[in-house]
Amino acid sequence: MSRTILVNFIRFFALVFLQVFLLKNLTLYNLSTPYFYILFILLLPFETPNLLLFALAFILGITIDAFYDTPGLHAASCVLLAFVRILFISITVQKEGFDNEPEPTMSVMGFRWFFTYALILTLFHHFFLFNLEVFRFSEIPYTLSRFVLSSIFTVFLMLLTGFLFYRRKERT
Repeated sequence: MSRTILVNFIRFFALVFLQVFLLKNLTLYNLSTPYFYILFILLLPFETPNLLLFALAFILGITIDAFYDTPGLHAASCVLLAFVRILFISITVQKEGFDNEPEPTMSVMGFRWFFTYALILTLFHHFFLFNLEVFRFSEIPYTLSRFVLSSIFTVFLMLLTGFLFYRRKERT
């Protein structure tokens, strides 16, 4: 258990550092910005208690908000992401499967499940984030294009990371 805590602690700081110091300035034509930091919430173990999950999501979001000067936008989006994660996992993963699959990574759950998981959760997060950010009906086409392109960019980075750290699942 302590190894899992240490891995997630390092993952938290690594993803925040990457987001703030590298990806914050990486935008494609002012339409696509990757929000790769949400991978922290996606990769938390299945056994993470809901209250802890919401607290970690809020802490992650408020940390990103501090660097982006966005008062609460990322915090609210991350808490929604944690909620959608709970719903998605309760629908798609069998309860007795938690012993065999401790965390939702590509190497443990397989490409198709992880792709669906990452795509759906990223779409929810980005849609909520960009609509909170703009909050105007006159900006709908621009907001939708930012939402779609940023989601594609973020999921691409998640899959790339998943393949870089991919370990073949051992059958016993």
